[in-house]
Amino acid sequence: MYKDFFGFLEMPFSIAPDPRYLYMSEQHREALAHLVYGFKSDGGLVLLTGEIGTGKTTVCRCLLEQTHENSVIAFIINPKLTVEELLATICDEFGIKYPEGNTSIKLFVDLINMFLLDAHAKGYKCLLIIDEAQNLSADVLEQLRLLTNLETNQHKLLQIILLGQPELRDKLSQPELRQLAQRVIARYHLGPLSKKDVAAYVTHRLSVAGVRNELFPASTINTLFRLSKGVPRLINVLCDRALLGTFVQGKEQVNKSTLTKAAREVFGEAEYKYQRRQMSVWLLAALMLMVFAAVFAAAYYNHNKEPRPKESQNVSVNIIEHPKTTESMQMDTLQWPMDKSQDMAFQSLFKQWGVSYKPEENVNACQQAQAHSLRCLNAVGSLSSVRQLNIPVVLKLFDAHGKEFYAALIFLKDQTATLVVGTENKKVSVKDIESHWLGEYTLLWRTPPDYHGDIQPGDKGIAVQWLDKQLSLIQGRTTRENLIYDDELVRQVKKFQLAESLVPDGIVGTQTLIHLNTALDSRTPMLSSRQANDSSTLRVIDDSLSRGGK
Repeated sequence: MYKDFFGFLEMPFSIAPDPRYLYMSEQHREALAHLVYGFKSDGGLVLLTGEIGTGKTTVCRCLLEQTHENSVIAFIINPKLTVEELLATICDEFGIKYPEGNTSIKLFVDLINMFLLDAHAKGYKCLLIIDEAQNLSADVLEQLRLLTNLETNQHKLLQIILLGQPELRDKLSQPELRQLAQRVIARYHLGPLSKKDVAAYVTHRLSVAGVRNELFPASTINTLFRLSKGVPRLINVLCDRALLGTFVQGKEQVNKSTLTKAAREVFGEAEYKYQRRQMSVWLLAALMLMVFAAVFAAAYYNHNKEPRPKESQNVSVNIIEHPKTTESMQMDTLQWPMDKSQDMAFQSLFKQWGVSYKPEENVNACQQAQAHSLRCLNAVGSLSSVRQLNIPVVLKLFDAHGKEFYAALIFLKDQTATLVVGTENKKVSVKDIESHWLGEYTLLWRTPPDYHGDIQPGDKGIAVQWLDKQLSLIQGRTTRENLIYDDELVRQVKKFQLAESLVPDGIVGTQTLIHLNTALDSRTPMLSSRQANDSSTLRVIDDSLSRGGK
């Protein structure tokens, strides 16, 4: 209803678990890192818990977007099942056929085991995700433990991720489930957002929906934080209702009274009054604590003003200050520099490639890049994806007031980065970047000769010959003559894509070309020095592809 009034491309505060709207707070980054670690590990259970609405399912959806095509996923959202029903549901999700009306646990397990063995032989990784896992009975949890026993001599065949409310942790701590708890290889508990994160969360969702205006002023954010207690789902519901109320009033910004009225509608009058009473109790407790601290400080001060015995006056005291580390002393603060920061950022980016950029009214940066056999890639991602590409980028950043500015990222370490902001090089922390960045970036990459788009199976010509030459240098083999992009070259491309943690689809698109350039082209600038691929890893991938894996 209010979408057109505020200029949204889509509704910004839907409660659907859309990964595009996931605001990556520090907690959510750690949660996703735990899931990725568990997914890449060799079997076992991964546990992600959190209160209702903290973003568990959305984080998991984000994981699924990062899985390769050689993954088979079973997702169960209704875990109130018997053991037989659970096994039947797993078969349904994996597409395993079983006799109609079967209730034999042994038959279900045998069929699942055969499926997992066949998938493993073809190079697939099988993942079972169970949402609302706090509802699983003890018998079903024990059956899940038994499924983790399905394995070859070297590998577990099934990876299991459990998503649930805090009661799931309590359930797994029970003595009868201790064997299952011992199978947990990674666990993380998601808490509510901080006040700072709530502001960034709202800004992020508005931005993804296509609006940069400050619809929620700082004073409104403070009220939103108190009412929602930092729970993302409650933030969504409250913001949605508040925007509707603001639209009805014909106003351009949400005010505190409209948000308060929205809270009464969302929570109901009784619940709203209860929350207000709880808030008053906390404020009173905080006030009493401050008074107590002030009294204590005054007493301590008066005590220390009393004169000391004279005999202690000749005692010398050496006060040793611990110096700050060189790293922290040299850290700069990331802040908005000046107008036209976008042009200056692109000048810095082009300079990294050894070419000049001249701001022109009718010719943008990407058009200028093509004159130097370069192309632009505009993308949305995380610093992890930027690290993987390993070439300089222009970041679209925002200051504390939501005003956008641009900076060129030219060097990236584990916790620090070098940005060109305006005309200055600034060494900043990775956390500082993440607090000003919603994920938008632009990079340049070099095209191969005779490039007309993605290189695909069946293509032939100069670009295909270039592709075979690049791969032969990387993989230590000889090139072939009169080449067509045939099945053998597809296999070599997939081998390279797997080694680079890319989707092994056999299509040489932008990201694959970027990785080929950074592997061999000395003219390609990089964010950090590249580590050579482990040859043993490449051999394992080669063997997997030879057996028919993707």
